[in-house]
Amino acid sequence: MLGSIAEGQTEVRGFLAGEDCRATLRALRDMGVNVEEVDATTLRIDGVGMHGLKRPPGVLDLGNSGTAMRLLTGLLAGQPFDTTLVGDESLSSRPMMRVIKPLSTMGAKIDSDAGTPPLTVHGGNALVGINYPLPIASAQVKSAILLAGLYAKGETFITEPAVTRDHTERMLRLMGATLVAENGRIRMPGEQSLQAINVAVPADLSSAAFLMVAALIAPDCELTIPNVGVNPTRNGVIAILRNMGADIQLENARLLGEEPVADIRVASSKLHGIDVDPALVPLAIDEFPVLFIAAAAASGTTRFTDIGELRVKESDRIDSMVRGMRALGISVDEGADVVAVEGGRFSAATIDSRGDHRIAMSFAIAATCADAAVQINNVATVDTSFPGFSACLRSLGVNITLSDGPTS
Repeated sequence: MLGSIAEGQTEVRGFLAGEDCRATLRALRDMGVNVEEVDATTLRIDGVGMHGLKRPPGVLDLGNSGTAMRLLTGLLAGQPFDTTLVGDESLSSRPMMRVIKPLSTMGAKIDSDAGTPPLTVHGGNALVGINYPLPIASAQVKSAILLAGLYAKGETFITEPAVTRDHTERMLRLMGATLVAENGRIRMPGEQSLQAINVAVPADLSSAAFLMVAALIAPDCELTIPNVGVNPTRNGVIAILRNMGADIQLENARLLGEEPVADIRVASSKLHGIDVDPALVPLAIDEFPVLFIAAAAASGTTRFTDIGELRVKESDRIDSMVRGMRALGISVDEGADVVAVEGGRFSAATIDSRGDHRIAMSFAIAATCADAAVQINNVATVDTSFPGFSACLRSLGVNITLSDGPTS
């Protein structure tokens, strides 16, 4: 997105051709941006400048990507044309008032279906900077406001209730934007422009987390995953697993641009239950499904609190995981924003992932140490974030089979 509105050509190396990223590419191309796919992991994006996007010929279908919808809503608030954003059944039920409210305060006009998609972002509205305390810790909401703030008159201030992923802030600075972030408060002047850069994308820690947990709960296993992003605003999964007794080492630490990366070495470990520090929740929000699996494979009880945000992801991830773990024979207590998992053994079961990619992959990891075969249904969305997931597990020795049908 930032490369599209920058001046010059941005090259992205390490591109992940997941469905969410492809949906974003289609949307940008529909708005007149030329993106060359040099090879499977390299893109060249010809920036059109801050005011060079064009009205798309139809609606922008963002599939399953909540990130794309929320961030593009912020970007489109500063354009001169109207745009309608739609998504699949799951995305169409996700809450969007969290971005509509601050953007409307900035002067944007956005229509929704009672706060859910489809969204119509009306163009041609003058935006002004705002001073906005985020009611919930959300990197997506923060990024949407910052994208709109690039087009706003005056300064935009954002105060976070807890630290969230700061990839957008780092990328904006790399592309020449003036932005100050300290002590949970961000200040950015409006009416800025961006300059194209070359970007090397680290391997994704959220995807690596599945392999990390698989290695931790397997016997006599050691695994090294190279070049993984270990940004301190999103490495909560490492801290939580280490607190549970995981043998995880970060080696060859370095920077790619402004992003910290390292090679992650993981070895089989005897995990034990803990009370997870609520302060780590925003730093591991996407990894909780597979953390539930780690807890189920650990000795004792692991308690997760202040995790209510999981109920408004691609599925209600608390309910999806609790039902699936119980089907596998694990004892689980559930509250509105609390889950307590008693460690045990996984038995045979058939699991409905509800079309949620992280739910499907998490139960695939559970199946690697189950007493008998586990069938997981509705798994087509795994390609949303981790294309090649099944092949990756096979390369590690996992017996995993995809059916001929699209869902299991």
